[in-house]
Amino acid sequence: MIQNIKYTHLTIKSISLLYVLLFVYAAVSKLLDFETFTLQLAQSPLLSTYAGFISWGVPATEIVIAIFLIIPQFRIFALYASFLLMIMFTAYIVIILNFSDFIPCSCGGIIEKLNWTQHLIFNIVFIVLAGTAILLSGNWTNKMKLLLLAILTIIGVGLLTMVFAFSEKKIFRNEAFQRKYIPNALEYIGNYELGSKNFYIAGFKKNIIYFGNYQNPLYLKTLTTSLGTSEDFPVTISNMKLPYRRARIIVEPPYFYVGDGTVPVIFRGTIKDWNATIYSYGAAYFKQFEILDSTRIGISAVSNATSSTTLGVITKQSLKDSIFYNDGILTKQLDGIFDTDGLLLWNAKHKLFLYTYYYRNTYVVTDENLEYKFSGKTIDTISKAVLDIARYGTKDRFKRGGNSIIVNRHTATYGNQLYINSDRLGRYEDKTALDSAAIIDVYDIMGNRYEFSFYIGHQPDKKLDGFRIDNDHLVALVDGRIWIYKLKPKYFNSGSNTTHTGQYQE
Repeated sequence: MIQNIKYTHLTIKSISLLYVLLFVYAAVSKLLDFETFTLQLAQSPLLSTYAGFISWGVPATEIVIAIFLIIPQFRIFALYASFLLMIMFTAYIVIILNFSDFIPCSCGGIIEKLNWTQHLIFNIVFIVLAGTAILLSGNWTNKMKLLLLAILTIIGVGLLTMVFAFSEKKIFRNEAFQRKYIPNALEYIGNYELGSKNFYIAGFKKNIIYFGNYQNPLYLKTLTTSLGTSEDFPVTISNMKLPYRRARIIVEPPYFYVGDGTVPVIFRGTIKDWNATIYSYGAAYFKQFEILDSTRIGISAVSNATSSTTLGVITKQSLKDSIFYNDGILTKQLDGIFDTDGLLLWNAKHKLFLYTYYYRNTYVVTDENLEYKFSGKTIDTISKAVLDIARYGTKDRFKRGGNSIIVNRHTATYGNQLYINSDRLGRYEDKTALDSAAIIDVYDIMGNRYEFSFYIGHQPDKKLDGFRIDNDHLVALVDGRIWIYKLKPKYFNSGSNTTHTGQYQE
């Protein structure tokens, strides 16, 4: 009997010591890299609103609990507190993995290199350890202890669920607008697994879809809309020595272009041999580029004059390329960078630039010379950007947090129409519809008005990564799988046009 009591006390002490090591290491790691921890919290879709409080509160709580675990008379109380804290950490991970629309970086110093699933298993093990230590303790009956553990579990899960429900309502729900859905606007053709989640749509023309690869920037894949022919091949550029960081390919037959805005260079080659030479070098750094014709390229960039996002046109000339900016097109609301961030499109049929803001219900239309034409409103009602910006580092560096509201996520244009993907829910809309579909709102850019909305169906529990339209076909990229639909002509104006798309980048 005495031996059993000795082993029981040893087990409780050992589990308490494990928790002391866990909490002290976790708290110290967070405090030593406090700016990174705060930034990670600011990017969380659940906790960004409370990042300032939690960044201090969590390590402080961990240290206090660790101290109480060392003191014998407070040890059992501290074990209950440890159990509750680990339940809350675990509930947070479960919500992030299963219900959040994006998964942020793992927060916290302890075993940072574990992925979210491994972290979940780790937490469950420590929950079991705390529960075991509590059940082995001599306080109260096991029935009472199990009841208290169940109550603490309900409290921990309930608190995180309430935070999530509030966050979901705040970000996704807007009862102030109502969509007009066309139930059978598309005819399903088929889908195709690309084999990697790193693909993006680089071009779509005459029933051939071109895919670039984020991880292999000089690699292309083609697929026909009939799903009958697929081809993989490399492309080459004439200069491999520049410090490229995010090279992207645009295919606009008979040419293809390779651009990297962190280096002021654009290469061009023909689709006959897929060899590209320098087309423009030194004209401008840029965030996005769009092809107007054989001598002009539109860009979005950061203006040296205003330090805000601006639009420009690079013109190819025999001696030196020229660059023209119009800093008066995009309107600053807050910082001029995040609040003006958006997607640049070129509509070749009407020779118009379309710029759709990410964070507000507005798109801007200019002519080919960047002369302002008009601004259009989407059906959403967020006219002023709702941004959650976190400062990090010793310099003035900022990053968007998880509670920023993205109004317009992906866009495409074709003929007279602008297509905008938004996961913002309007009146009477059921969020479960987004579990296996994406919402597309259609606007008439000639009449400057909203027309209707439709769903793009795709595999369950995935998000749209981009889409394009050419003639009467729509292709959607979802988690490495391409979905192909035919547009029903009675709903869509598919006049002759060259089309590009934009998409939101996390």
